[in-house]
Amino acid sequence: MNKTIKIISLIFIILATTSSGLILAAQGGKAKPEIKLSFDHFYDQAELTSALKQLQAAYPELMELISIGKSYQGRDIWAAIINNKATGPAERKPGFYIDGNIHGNEIQGTEVALYTIYYLLKNSGKLEFVDRLLSDRAFYIVPTMNPDSRDYFLHLASDSNSPRSGLVPYDDDRDGLMDEDGPDDLDKDGHISYMRKRDPRGNYRVSPENPMVMIPCRPGEKGEFIFLGSEGIDNDGDGLVNEDGPGGYDMNRNFGFNWQPNYVQRGSGPYPFSWPETKAIRDFIMGHPNIMGAQTFHNYGGMILRGPGAKNLGETLPPDRQVYDFIGKKGEIILPGYRYIVIYKDMYTVYGGSLDFFYNLLGIFTFSNELDFDQYVGTMPAERRRSSEEDEDSSARRRFGPVGNLEEIIYHQLVLMGEQLVEWKPYKHPLYGDIEIGGVKKMGRRVPALFKLAETCHRNAAFCLYHADQLPRLSFEEVKVKKLASGLFQIDLTVGNQQVTPSISALAVQKKLHRPDFLKVKGRAKIVSAGILTDRFRELTEPVKVRQDYLIVENGLPGFSYVDLRLLIEGSGDINLIYDSLKGGYLEKKISLK
Repeated sequence: MNKTIKIISLIFIILATTSSGLILAAQGGKAKPEIKLSFDHFYDQAELTSALKQLQAAYPELMELISIGKSYQGRDIWAAIINNKATGPAERKPGFYIDGNIHGNEIQGTEVALYTIYYLLKNSGKLEFVDRLLSDRAFYIVPTMNPDSRDYFLHLASDSNSPRSGLVPYDDDRDGLMDEDGPDDLDKDGHISYMRKRDPRGNYRVSPENPMVMIPCRPGEKGEFIFLGSEGIDNDGDGLVNEDGPGGYDMNRNFGFNWQPNYVQRGSGPYPFSWPETKAIRDFIMGHPNIMGAQTFHNYGGMILRGPGAKNLGETLPPDRQVYDFIGKKGEIILPGYRYIVIYKDMYTVYGGSLDFFYNLLGIFTFSNELDFDQYVGTMPAERRRSSEEDEDSSARRRFGPVGNLEEIIYHQLVLMGEQLVEWKPYKHPLYGDIEIGGVKKMGRRVPALFKLAETCHRNAAFCLYHADQLPRLSFEEVKVKKLASGLFQIDLTVGNQQVTPSISALAVQKKLHRPDFLKVKGRAKIVSAGILTDRFRELTEPVKVRQDYLIVENGLPGFSYVDLRLLIEGSGDINLIYDSLKGGYLEKKISLK
């Protein structure tokens, strides 16, 4: 009989395991769902939606899934709100925001965002660090801002650089037509690669070290090929090839701060927030004013970026720059090889980017990571790399060509075993005649090889969670009550901030971007007067603005610091002291006036 029961139980467990990885494991007589997600592939919209819905079903006490809007083609833009409701509502905690895949071809940010959700949920009740985050932070995570182009990139023929924009039709070449001349998969192999034509007057020749590599000819040197660009034809008969592909604008130039028109900032769109996806993000962010830290994910180059995006904004205020430096430099440890840099100084100018919008209008400390970097570096032994660079041409640039450099091609041949490589093959082109098609496929550049994807996800999630942990963590450190007269009391209290991020950024204080912090009194009492103790030994105070039941702390609480307050209270019995910070959190402490 016992043997029969064991067999039936085993069958039940097997049947309960679904193809999506949902396992029902009996614990204490209750079936507890456990989600198993893998990060060895890229999630399309359908699979991402399924994974998010399963996570919500498995952790309803921690996760809420909402659609914050629709893309141009009608796909949901999902947002996960992660918060331990047992420790208070999300809006009373410092919020941390993450988004990925604003650019359609920069896909791995979605996996990093999804992994962050998954890591927080599956480690709740297991890791003290995670439980602390879930207790006193709220997370707002949008895995993909650009679901239309993401699905296009994953399922349709494209190259590593497109589609970058959303898929609202756009007239790139200004001929009155939209999206009429994009790349074409001429050989029907499912990839957009490159075209070359054999020509003795061409400006490229084949590298003697590898037939896949094209190198530029030196002046006076006889060529072998003309490079014809990405695979395609002149669809609209205007003499140009692939000049008007899908979309053509740039969502990360469409945000409403330091926006510039298209003739200044290419891809900016007709006006700020003109696209449905950027409007959805704007409304979501502004609907959650407790957000104090943010992270956006792009690719590639291995960079931890901070603003400003353009020189005309001036440098970040010193107190805020110290916060950025503290976190960004720690990021270089969490993410080996990544460089912490400033966008306009160290990369290029960006007008109308989300990072500047978040910081300069909303007071949110925001980083943007350019995920991953050249995976093939180090493929060649050092001595061979030196000999290749010190050949008769005496220039490392000769190893570079439009299809790839020598080290990159060797990496694809030996490490990825040709999986992301199209060997040159002949094709009859309607305009160019006999040509060859070949090169690195779209998944061979900008995104990590699948065996490295999990590390990209974990390390970048770790950086996000470190930043989230460094958001304000406020506490009542000391409260003293002194009776002065009948019904009149002096209360000295210290409110501390244990982390580097202030409760209000220096820029937000200067520009009055949002409301200040409040200290409130709740109960049978009112505040007669109050001040900040600037010298506790001499009992010197600086007056602060007081209303009947609260006082205003204009500058908030600095990072790694505290504020000493002195209140003159009229009242009796039990009252509650409440420190209410829009972005720093909500504290409440009961005291007795007697």
